[in-house]
Amino acid sequence: MSGMLLGALGLLAPRSVRSEEPVRAVLATATPGGGFPAFGAAFAGTIRQADPALVIELRASAGSVENLRLLQAGRVDLGLVQGEYAYPAFASAEGVTVLAPMYPTPGLFVVPMESAIRSVADLRGRSVVLGTHQSGLTVMARAVLRASGLDPARDIRPVLLDRAGDGPTLVRDGQADALWGGGLDWPGFIAMARAPGGARFFGPSEAGIAQLAQPGGAMKRLTVPAGSFPGQSAPIETVGSWSFVLARPGFDGETADRIVRALGRNGTAPTNPKNLIGLVPMDRINAATARALRAGGLIQP
Repeated sequence: MSGMLLGALGLLAPRSVRSEEPVRAVLATATPGGGFPAFGAAFAGTIRQADPALVIELRASAGSVENLRLLQAGRVDLGLVQGEYAYPAFASAEGVTVLAPMYPTPGLFVVPMESAIRSVADLRGRSVVLGTHQSGLTVMARAVLRASGLDPARDIRPVLLDRAGDGPTLVRDGQADALWGGGLDWPGFIAMARAPGGARFFGPSEAGIAQLAQPGGAMKRLTVPAGSFPGQSAPIETVGSWSFVLARPGFDGETADRIVRALGRNGTAPTNPKNLIGLVPMDRINAATARALRAGGLIQP
């Protein structure tokens, strides 16, 4: 498992095995090959280490949009949702709450190292893989293109995927010129960086960053440190959003408490529930998470 995902979750020391029957919660992730399934597997493994009788069952889905529908219908207990969809849901998705943060996701374009493409402006007229049909990353890509002066429907040839893992292959095989994605450990970025010849990464224009990273908005200015990818000698300025573990209406009680306690054991992990403070509206934080924050003196009773 990659370092960022394990770092986000925090490796937890195993506890003694409980004698009771396993308690199960269903977590909706996304299509194979993307960051959500990788995170979901790490999330389930980490919870199981902390609480062996608590089992997180993973369910593949089409991504953020479908996960919100599944949550609202009560067909899953938890769902991974990117900020571009989560923040609007805070105002409209009745009963859906935030159980925990996941990690910040810096958005980037990537091209083969030998490509002449070096900026968003160079994508004009090119074939660009934006993501899957229902992914928050795809929404972010369109916003980045518009803020950088390109119409995502007219100024590029957009490519939408059924499977997130197909993007790198399309670029390496010459069927697309560039790939958009998010997260330092995103599988598509790893595949591109490890391909023969390497890869080049870049973010939106400075004007685009300033336009997108508005106070109170879902997108924030983020810096990708130098050396995050092979051959990357300088930091990359970009935008990104937090993704969240959302809970279905009514998901509360002992199971929710146990998940929150497990996530709270690593004080420095991005998934620690305390990181929700100031990140999302307080009234959309799950009741179990709020209890843990009050018990820790982090929010008022």
